[in-house]
Amino acid sequence: MRIAVATGIFHPEQGGPATYLYHLCNALAARGHVLEVLCFGEGGDKVEYPYRVVRISRRQPIPLRLVRYTLALLPMLRRCQVVYVNDYGLPPAVLTLLIHRPIVLKVVGDFAWEKAITYGYVPPDLNIDDFQARRHDWRVRLLQAIQRFYCLRADAIITPSQYFKGMIAGWGVPPEKIHVIYNTVERAPFEGLGDQAVARRRLGLNGGPLLLTVARLVPWKGVDELIRLLPELRERVPGLRLIVVGDGPLRPHLEQLAATLGLKDAVCFTGQVDRTLVPYYFRAADAFVLYSGYEGFSHVLLESMAAGTPAVASAKGGNLELIEDGVSGRLVPWGDRAALREALVEVLTQPDRAAAYAAAARARIEAMRWETLVEQTEALLVRYATLSCRPG
Repeated sequence: MRIAVATGIFHPEQGGPATYLYHLCNALAARGHVLEVLCFGEGGDKVEYPYRVVRISRRQPIPLRLVRYTLALLPMLRRCQVVYVNDYGLPPAVLTLLIHRPIVLKVVGDFAWEKAITYGYVPPDLNIDDFQARRHDWRVRLLQAIQRFYCLRADAIITPSQYFKGMIAGWGVPPEKIHVIYNTVERAPFEGLGDQAVARRRLGLNGGPLLLTVARLVPWKGVDELIRLLPELRERVPGLRLIVVGDGPLRPHLEQLAATLGLKDAVCFTGQVDRTLVPYYFRAADAFVLYSGYEGFSHVLLESMAAGTPAVASAKGGNLELIEDGVSGRLVPWGDRAALREALVEVLTQPDRAAAYAAAARARIEAMRWETLVEQTEALLVRYATLSCRPG
């Protein structure tokens, strides 16, 4: 089977979608399929892939790079039997009006909501769920129309949670086209890391309790709330430091917030780190927190579970499908500051309970096999690839 893969980001860029797609493409290539990957970005020239990777530079103005992306995709469509789209659906949807190829589209977020927040079309604190129910101005409705267009053009949609399946169906997509395939993580990077002391030495982290969050620094990830809560946490957990792994447009604001609250030495912003180091951060931490306003099916929460780091997460979206509150971690209502504080204090000061949460989380993720994800995705691609071989 020949597969054209169209995506916004790809290895070696960081983030759950890039990591997922890199491992999926490698697995499909190992199963004998021929792939071509089209993405935005620079770098990767020193990496050898078992398939062709074409990158369109982001250094160009947006209209120009969209045109170049679309033109690069055109010959790939002619060579492929099926298009696998990783949440970047407009160019493939337009081109397949001219050259019919089946589209299998993975949707892990609400493009219209994210862009509306980014461009300031809606308030920065507007929750994704509330966004679905409101009527917006023409700019947001245009974004929603674009998203609806490429979702309806897809022959099948893969989404990582029942939560997102319900949301996508709310956009007018027939539910029978939407397939839930749960994400997971490879276990190998989390094996052989050594104990917490070894991980801290590797990262140059001093002693004392460490709370970790790993996130793109955008408003809905809730990192600002963690920083504001840190003084109260330090009263109950003396010497506690917050490690923030990740980068994004909100970073200058968050650094200023930490400085204003007198927390410059208590909050460490690492920026982007090499992917090989991320497991060590999980192992070095005493607890992991993901206090985001929404999650489809969080890759970093999966990583914390694989690493055996007790987790506290917001009771939003796909988090409820991963964590059972009081069994495999703690879930707290979004916006409930007191509940967040008490849950964090619990996992940071009660090591036996925290260890029980971590053990249950590891057992949960052990049942989520990477091979199952690959098999289910491959089966969908093969099913729709046969459509391009039918006469007419």
